[in-house]
Amino acid sequence: MPEALTEWFAQSATGASAPVDAEIAVDAVPQTFEAMAPFRRAVTGAPAGAGERYRFRRTDGPESWTVTFSGERVLVEHGVTDPVDVEAAGTASDLMLFLWRRIPSTDLAVTGDADPLPHYFTLVPPV
Repeated sequence: MPEALTEWFAQSATGASAPVDAEIAVDAVPQTFEAMAPFRRAVTGAPAGAGERYRFRRTDGPESWTVTFSGERVLVEHGVTDPVDVEAAGTASDLMLFLWRRIPSTDLAVTGDADPLPHYFTLVPPV
């Protein structure tokens, strides 16, 4: 685990955590979709996706990631603007921390129907 993440976890234990460095976080977000999500789905026997589409948009940079769950597959598209079920926007740090279940969705700007957002963690359960 990168030192910056270890530092964030230690700081959060005292309630005084600073954001994760943007360069580290912006690398961690797509890794969450491309590596962690398929692994977690396989290990936990998560339910098949039914075409759920989520967009995670970075507010402190140009990146956005659209994640579609189709059967057992997790499809990731970068920078697309096609319709999605829900969009969650925040800094790279906040997106990473949300996807790692360290902060609540209320810390993000949610556009569209917010109801599917918690379902993301049914499709990508913790291990």
